[in-house]
Amino acid sequence: MMRAIATIARIVLGGLWIHEGLVKYHAGFGKADILLVVQSAQQNGRVPGFFRFFTDHVLARAPGLFGFGIPLLETGIGIVLVLGVFTLPVALISVGQLCTYWLADQLIAQYPIMIALSAAVAVFATEASRWNVTRVRPPARRIPAR
Repeated sequence: MMRAIATIARIVLGGLWIHEGLVKYHAGFGKADILLVVQSAQQNGRVPGFFRFFTDHVLARAPGLFGFGIPLLETGIGIVLVLGVFTLPVALISVGQLCTYWLADQLIAQYPIMIALSAAVAVFATEASRWNVTRVRPPARRIPAR
């Protein structure tokens, strides 16, 4: 039962990440959006100083790269989670990415749900990855030796 619940959580989380990435692609997410995050972090008292330092010295120096990379990362996280491979590292990457959104005060309604799912998938990574793309196909038939 736990295996099924963990697998469903992994697939739902993957679907949410794919959705996030595709929404950004369709909306034309890019350099300007990253620069808005940088500007918002500078003006927002709720953003911790260390994260403001990160936005000023990392994001602001390569906004085009991050504008292209963030939707790619989100979509990639989703695809890998749906496939069920590298479950633990990808669930931890998911937690980390969601924490950066939280630190940037860019929180939207589904992020708390996604971080809870990410944490659950990470804790139950073994169960969550029992059913994956490598175990969906039928076992190879053995040809008897002559």
